[in-house]
Amino acid sequence: MEKKETMDTKPKEEEEEEPQINYRGIKAMPYIIGNETFEKLGAIGTLSNLLVYLTSVFNMKRITAATLLNVFNGTTNFATLIGAFLCDTYFGRYKTLGFASIASFLGLFMITLTAAIKKLHPPHCGVQEIQCEGPKTGQMAFLLSGFALMIIGAGGIRPCNLAFGADQFNPNTESGKRGINSFFNWYFFTITFAQMVSVTLVVYVQSEVNWGIGLAIPAMFMLISCFIFFFGTKIYVIIKPEGSPLASIAQVVVVSVKKRRLKLPEQPWLSLFNYTPPKSINSKLPYTQQLRFLDKAAIITAEDEIKADGSAANPWGLCSMQQVEEAKCVFRVIPIWAAAIIYHIGTTQQQQYVVFQAQQSNRHLIGTKNFQIPAATYTIFSMLSLTLFVPVYDRVLVPSLRKITRKEGGITLLQRLGIGLFLIVPASLISAFVEDRRRNLALTKPMPGIHSPRGAISSMSALWMVPQLTLTGLSEAFASIGQIEFYYKQFPENMRSFAGSLLFLGMAVSSYLNSFLISIVHHTTEGSSSGNWLPEDLNKGRLDYFYFLVTALVFLNVCYFVVCANWYRYKGEGVTSHLVEMETKKPEKAIV
Repeated sequence: MEKKETMDTKPKEEEEEEPQINYRGIKAMPYIIGNETFEKLGAIGTLSNLLVYLTSVFNMKRITAATLLNVFNGTTNFATLIGAFLCDTYFGRYKTLGFASIASFLGLFMITLTAAIKKLHPPHCGVQEIQCEGPKTGQMAFLLSGFALMIIGAGGIRPCNLAFGADQFNPNTESGKRGINSFFNWYFFTITFAQMVSVTLVVYVQSEVNWGIGLAIPAMFMLISCFIFFFGTKIYVIIKPEGSPLASIAQVVVVSVKKRRLKLPEQPWLSLFNYTPPKSINSKLPYTQQLRFLDKAAIITAEDEIKADGSAANPWGLCSMQQVEEAKCVFRVIPIWAAAIIYHIGTTQQQQYVVFQAQQSNRHLIGTKNFQIPAATYTIFSMLSLTLFVPVYDRVLVPSLRKITRKEGGITLLQRLGIGLFLIVPASLISAFVEDRRRNLALTKPMPGIHSPRGAISSMSALWMVPQLTLTGLSEAFASIGQIEFYYKQFPENMRSFAGSLLFLGMAVSSYLNSFLISIVHHTTEGSSSGNWLPEDLNKGRLDYFYFLVTALVFLNVCYFVVCANWYRYKGEGVTSHLVEMETKKPEKAIV
């Protein structure tokens, strides 16, 4: 009778709890997607041409502008880690996204004012002027304030928007799962769509029409994004924060250091403290042999007390084997993440110095004399190759490879990442040869009657840079998307928001390292016999040598990645007969 009563009352309890969360994914989707689309149009519309803006309107030197942009991008991406922590620990995704959207709009608005108001930027520098007046302290302060607000905005938006959209669907139903997949598809489509519009129409207005109008357009897009986001407030599923999962990782590190002098038992999978919280969303992980020094955090000593429910009385004195394995998942990813940092240095050159190369190349369309493609627009070729390749990869290559390898994804996550890391090597090498050709033609056969403040314009068509940009796009289709999938699947389930921010964190470190690399090369080669490799006038420098240097770095990085990939063990791997025994027998406690 008791069993029957329990079985009868359980469905009623579930029926009473279910209406508390009213998932309206399809109805909420237009607001989420609309907010995301206009946010990307606003942010990317400004960032795509920021390098040209700093050098042409604020009269900054190319080295200074590239360094400032690297620091800005690095800080922006690093802020995503802080945003993810504050979101999961204190504010929740809705409040974080709302505050970050407003901050992003204010930042874009301030940058627009620097172009629209003459007193907020230096006087225009003519073609014939050799010495241009740089920005004043007040002008730089106003500009940097706009950058700071954009950093705050990106730090809150980037790690939260994907997860917030997925929150609107019920993950326990088939329709909810399909809705989540549909949302992810639309999410990546909006990013690509925003990039396409930004590097074509918006960049053209900025470069060829008016900077004030061109920067006001992204600011208006961001304002529309804010309105769309708040209009959907009443139908959103707003999940309250449950605390940061980083505390568990910190406990494993602290306790393993405290117990570093203890000796590990011969059969740790049977003797370590094995407790899993009953309501944990994390999958149960088997014991692994790697990073064994962390296992000491799960050794039970005479001082450790166990509660009646089986958990440790002092989590900073004893950790469970599950906690240790979750920490191992995070630490095993770090060497792979480090390889991605050097990879991003290679891709950054295809976004920055390609713009400078295009400025000193023939950008006229074939058969036209007046219309020029804006320099920043050439990066669209990498976006096009990525966009066109992804569906071919998913619909053609993966099914074909699956038949051969019998793997769900056709190839493993690390194989996909490795292919992307390798493709940036020939992309950088081709860049060096193209720059050598561009420079030689600029010195021997410059375009007649056309001159820029930076130097002579090469008669080489800027379309010669399409192969390297196409390879870069293919590289990102493997490496960048592969990183997102790798981090998402290899991190513990309760750390997926942090997994999402890890990509941006790697790009942040890469931006700082790239800035450091450019600075070192600039100062080292300034007094050399070959001359400064990275001067204001690329015709007087040796950018091709710099590309060769980057090629060597990314090649060595591929070698490093191969070593790390051979060492790496995927999450949930390593099940042996001992681990099967652990599942069937009751764990024994080892009192030390």
